[in-house]
Order: sequence, then C-alpha cells, then structure tokens
Amino acid sequence: MTDFADNMNIEKSTESRLSQVNFNKLGFGKTFTDHMVIIDHENGKWGTPSITPFQNLSISPSCVGLHYGQTVFEGMKAYRWEDNSVYAFRPLEHVKRLNISAERLCMATIPENLFMDSLAEHLKLDRNWIPQGKGCSLYIRPFMFANDEYLGVKPSEKYKFLIISSPVASYYSGTVKVLVEQEYVRASEGGTGFIKMGGNYSASLLPTKRAVEKGYTQILWTDSKEHKYVEESGTMNVMFQIGDTIITPELNTATLGGITRKSVVALAKEWGVKVEERKISVEEIAEAHAEGQLKDAFGTGTAATITHISHIGFNGKEMALPAVEERGFSNKAQQYLTDLKEGNAEDYMGWMHKIC
Repeated sequence: MTDFADNMNIEKSTESRLSQVNFNKLGFGKTFTDHMVIIDHENGKWGTPSITPFQNLSISPSCVGLHYGQTVFEGMKAYRWEDNSVYAFRPLEHVKRLNISAERLCMATIPENLFMDSLAEHLKLDRNWIPQGKGCSLYIRPFMFANDEYLGVKPSEKYKFLIISSPVASYYSGTVKVLVEQEYVRASEGGTGFIKMGGNYSASLLPTKRAVEKGYTQILWTDSKEHKYVEESGTMNVMFQIGDTIITPELNTATLGGITRKSVVALAKEWGVKVEERKISVEEIAEAHAEGQLKDAFGTGTAATITHISHIGFNGKEMALPAVEERGFSNKAQQYLTDLKEGNAEDYMGWMHKIC
C-alpha cells in the first residue's frame, strides 16, 4: 500500500492566525485553521496530496460542481487529550461513507490510506487549533467536487478533494423543539437521501425556515409517500424511547446512515438495552405519548452527538417530553461518548483512532 505521507507537498503557513481566536467564544464552523489539504483527481488517478495555507480557491465559472451538484462531503471530529495526543472518532467509517456518497454521484472514490495520511499530516500541523474545553473539538470537513469545465450533463473527469477544519463548541445549546413535516420532503427512496451531498441540505432550508418561524428549532422529516413514517430530524438521525425500548427508523436509500447513530445502537446492544431499527409512524409516537410511554426522543449526529428533543409539534398540538434529567439511556450514552472522545472513558469498542 502506498505511503502517501512520504510524497506529500507541504507548504506551511508563514503567519499563524491562532492568536486571533477567542477559544472562550467559539461558534460552529466560522473559524478555520491555518492549513488545508488539496488533492486533484485527473486521468483516472489521484495526484500528489498537498497541504497549503488556508486560502480561497480559483475555479472556472463553468465548473461542473457549481452547475449540477456533483459534490459530496463529510463531517467528523478530532480531540486533543490531556497528554496532548490527538484522536479522531471513527475516521474510517467516515471515509467509507464518503466513498458511498461518491459512488452514488458517479464520482471518483478516495483510497482510505490517502485519506488517513492526509488527515494525519493536516492534524499534525494544526494540532494547536484543537480546543480542550468541555464540549469543544476540531470539526473536520472533508469534501470533494467535480472540477471539469463544461456545461454538459455527464460525470466529470476531474475532481478536487479538500480537507478543512474548524475549532468548534457545541452545535446546539440545550434541547430542541421539532415540527412534524407533512408537506415538504427531505428525500425519497431510490434518491440520494442516504448520502451526504449538498443538494440534500439546501432542499431542507425553506421548510426549516418556516418551522423556525412557527417557534420550532428543527423539522421531524417523514416519508415521501404518505408522510406517515418518521425518517430523520433536521440534519440528524432520530431515536425514540417507548417504554423500555429504543426505536430508530430503519436505514434505507432515503435515510443517512449516521456514524453516531451506528455507535448509539451499538452501545444499546452492548449495555443490554432493547433497541429496534424499524419503521415508526408519527401516530405510534402520538399514541405512546398519550399513554405516558414516550420516555425520550433525541437526535444523533456528529455535530451535537446527542440532542434532546423537548417538544414534538403535530397537527396543531405539542407533545412535551420528560425533563432531560429524567432520561436514562440517552444521558448515559451522551456522557459515555463525551468521556470517550475526551480520553476519560475506556474505549472497549475500539472507536478512537490515534492520529499523533
């Protein structure tokens, strides 16, 4: 297997912007580290990876990715432990999902070792950007777009892959209120809902804006055929606890296979908690709430790990969920994953990858 790190072109930033960052007031995805990774794919193969100072790109106005949406991305996190070592949470799962996304859009796939070598060199250079405060991390955004210069609708023959990163605090603060969406559709089976591409997220902006105008934080997406079955919540996978059972919508071509979702399901099974991956209707949720059996509802995702849902709006009424402190499994999973990522819990599942 090729050792890409030996052949990497590295141009270090001559003046770091690190001193300009207030790490006590981090937002999410607004501040970027000193360096970025760039790799070009042309003539059927990947070129030599480069790490350069963070900078703007120069692309043609006819760039295929701008016109036809041949673009995919990932979101993952790295953490700096007390001994100053750097760990990433399940990075190989992310590169595998990136390649699934690329294959669906007829794009080039990136070798796992090329991805990991590039990520490692990037984090070695920018390790001091990784915050160590509670709930803080380095959010890493690998992405790829079609870079051919023409206006014909066909797969591009050129691609550009990049990694940029941003020191971040928590994505959500507190709980969220969600509104069951019964008009708009996030994705449909046979489409692209199971991959991370830009179009899936831009299509969500208008219905989310309308939900926010009604006093909600996010949307509870339902299926495209009947608006009957729950699929996701905003940009997160979603889980419900009815009685003593954790229920999460089954994966299909309309639902993203989240890395955090996969991890939480694995923890439930490891801890002997009953978990079901199946269709769950809004009516089933409403009935469980009416009977006092809806014990919990929460979203899972890289940005927030676990986000508790406080209210679910449906048919002009609101279902209030129990207070967060009364919830058992989701709090336990949240605490374990937080401690694990920060180096304060045993990694008995082998999920933390030491970078440097």
